[in-house]
Amino acid sequence: MLPIDAAAHSSRWRRRHPVDKAVLGLGLTVLAISLPPWPGAALVLLTALVVLLGPAGVPGRRLWRAYRVPLGFCVTGAVTLLVQVGGPGGVVSLAHDGPLRAGELLLRTSAASLGVLLFAFTTPMSDLLPRLVRAGVPAPVVDVALVTYRMSFLLLDSVRRIREAQAARLGHTGRAAQWRSLAGLGATAFVRAFDRATRLQAGLAGRGYDGTLRVLVPEARVSARFTAASCALLAALAVLTLVLERPLT
Repeated sequence: MLPIDAAAHSSRWRRRHPVDKAVLGLGLTVLAISLPPWPGAALVLLTALVVLLGPAGVPGRRLWRAYRVPLGFCVTGAVTLLVQVGGPGGVVSLAHDGPLRAGELLLRTSAASLGVLLFAFTTPMSDLLPRLVRAGVPAPVVDVALVTYRMSFLLLDSVRRIREAQAARLGHTGRAAQWRSLAGLGATAFVRAFDRATRLQAGLAGRGYDGTLRVLVPEARVSARFTAASCALLAALAVLTLVLERPLT
């Protein structure tokens, strides 16, 4: 199980309906994209951090370990706006308004990433995917997503076990040994994945699979109070941004 999925299963909001958390988390993402980056995205970023570390109860170290990956992509994308290729300044020169545009992009993307992480850290995929059928997503698509989700963990576990076995046999002591181990890892993981898929198909056929996977979903109801409070928070952020935009700009 991935660390972010394990955190979602132990979240304080684990028993809340996914719609409640989607309104708040994805609403923050939409605001980060649509509002002016300063001060709108900055306010969204600060609000998402407070909600994640406060009411949602996400540990700071675990949040940073998950956040640093999308943040790296955000920084990489923003750095490219600092320079321009060609023009009167030479082959490579500092772009006009490059720092401003890079800062705006970094604010938007980092705040939007936190909104998505708020939803991911509080909603396990096993709670979300089965409910997508009720939302109108075709059942075969949801079944494929469920099987892929399950098989990905089995594949990661197989890769970990194979690497441990290779390390115990001194398979990572030199560059040549590492290349041989890498090739063996890929081949063995492929064969095991194929074997697990075959066994899964046989198991489903033995249980009378008729084209629909039936799984138990924890009972939960949409909280009108939580949803209303989330909408009020989102509206307050939008109004505060419009009020502060001119003085701070």
